[in-house]
Amino acid sequence: MKHFFLPFEKHEDFSYTPETILRLSAFEKYKLSFHPERPKYLDYLDIFDNVEECCNNDDHGACLIQTHRAMLETPKGSLEVMLIGQQSAPTSSFEELTELMQDYGLAMQWNQGMPTPASYQRALQAIGLAEKENRLIITMIDTPGADPTEEAEAGGIAWKIGKCMQALAETPVPTISVILNRGCSGGAIALSGCDRVLAMEHATYLVISPEACSSILFRTRAKADHAAEISRISAGDALEQGIVDTLVSEPEGPAHRFPAAAKQSLKTALAKEAMALSSIPSDKIFSARTERWRTIGQWNEIAEKDFARFEKNVSRCLANPSGYQFIKRHKGCRNPVDGKRIYDPVYFPALADNNNVCPDCGFRYTRLSARDYIHLVLDRHSFCEHPDTRHLVDRDILDFPEYQAKLEKARLATGMASAFITGDGTVSGHDVVFCATDFGFLGGSFCMATGEKIWRAAEIALDRRCPMILQAAGGGARMHEGCSSMVSIPKVHVALSRVERASLPVITVITDPTLGGVAIGIGSRGIQLFEYKAGNIGFSGKRVIEQYTGKKTSPDFQTTSWLKELGHAKHIVKPENLRQKIAGIIENGHPEHKP
Repeated sequence: MKHFFLPFEKHEDFSYTPETILRLSAFEKYKLSFHPERPKYLDYLDIFDNVEECCNNDDHGACLIQTHRAMLETPKGSLEVMLIGQQSAPTSSFEELTELMQDYGLAMQWNQGMPTPASYQRALQAIGLAEKENRLIITMIDTPGADPTEEAEAGGIAWKIGKCMQALAETPVPTISVILNRGCSGGAIALSGCDRVLAMEHATYLVISPEACSSILFRTRAKADHAAEISRISAGDALEQGIVDTLVSEPEGPAHRFPAAAKQSLKTALAKEAMALSSIPSDKIFSARTERWRTIGQWNEIAEKDFARFEKNVSRCLANPSGYQFIKRHKGCRNPVDGKRIYDPVYFPALADNNNVCPDCGFRYTRLSARDYIHLVLDRHSFCEHPDTRHLVDRDILDFPEYQAKLEKARLATGMASAFITGDGTVSGHDVVFCATDFGFLGGSFCMATGEKIWRAAEIALDRRCPMILQAAGGGARMHEGCSSMVSIPKVHVALSRVERASLPVITVITDPTLGGVAIGIGSRGIQLFEYKAGNIGFSGKRVIEQYTGKKTSPDFQTTSWLKELGHAKHIVKPENLRQKIAGIIENGHPEHKP
């Protein structure tokens, strides 16, 4: 039989002993985690009984997440389970794979292992079916990430991923997730926010690929090995960081060479975890889930005296020119029709009415600060920062290069301790808990401190019995904190579900940009108000998509008008009207708010 060998597997002195694998570089271990012959989801069906496929459809990408009813044998008897597995390729047989992938249509169907909106829709259907039939849910993770194409964005992939996390946060049945091979980015976190998270011994769990991390950090992909090392992406690292509960041994060696032993090991681990979870009364599942996620994440605290070094009220509103009502046009403005440069000044009132977006080329002149949004949404002088979240700041758990220096620079630039601020306030006299993001603080990227701040803000909203309003902005999860930043996203879903279960409104103001981890987290929740003329809203960013596909995106891609046309943005609000709109929702209710 034809086999595939990674370069290091071809060395004469290489064996599959623990000592030999320990000597591999971090990047080589990463490559090992998605060796094409490692067992995939369908291979692991052998450890279950009475397996029956369900929720299948022919939509593009539906095969990348497969779903089955099954029975799991435990020492205390059989349990009914729902299996939701990411299947990254049609087979783990390299010989069969090389033959199958010569069929262009089949290769396109498997989409490089990247789930599409249809994939996550299938998962949602399976979660709903599991609830109806009272089946314990087991998700199996194996993906390089979600589909980074314009077609996926048009299909609302960010919102589908967010709905999967919300469904797992709220389901009344127990949930277990297993990182089988490579669990990368939002494509993985969509289904791994469960009551228990297991990982195969040689799996990896990561927020961004080492190649992409190297490209951002070192401006070259050639240092991917170093990026893998500092990002700490192995399953063992995830166990040490507290984002994986159990490491499943591959007792005889890596699963692609010893699949039978790996399967038996996983069966034993699943039986143990499933038996423990199934003993929890159904009316206690959510409270047990809440207690688990309460402890997820790491952060630091700073003393009150340290705020004097950086704290200030920063506004990024454009100054209204006195007298002469024109301002200098931004550099590089071009006519979208003929591509010619435009040099004439911009009429300021028209620019302000267009929410600071150039009417000719779509360039955004400024992105407002967190303090600006506090001023726009809340009654004058009503905001009071929460003492319980004020001192929480980002923690450098990986000793990531230059992270501390970047944090200090961001504090001085924004006047904030971290990218996220929470507090009490009023909207037209109504008490609210308000949370704002500052894009100027490391791009507003989602991190562990943000997850904890939202958790505590949600508890304050519950204590005060008042609505919770969140202003979303950011380019994704923060790579400087590794996978731990991404794992805080399901924590946020549990927090916001607690608020909604108490019949309190959650209102999200989606601003420019809201991408990746921010979009699939708070951006996908509650009553969504999209800021007028906002852009860069979705899962994958425009540059990533254009680099991957090799073609330009649509001229209005990921703008609120584009999203509205596709049915993803129902409510678009000008910044100056946000307070009035939110007050109306609080006073009159909202058809989308279901207690």
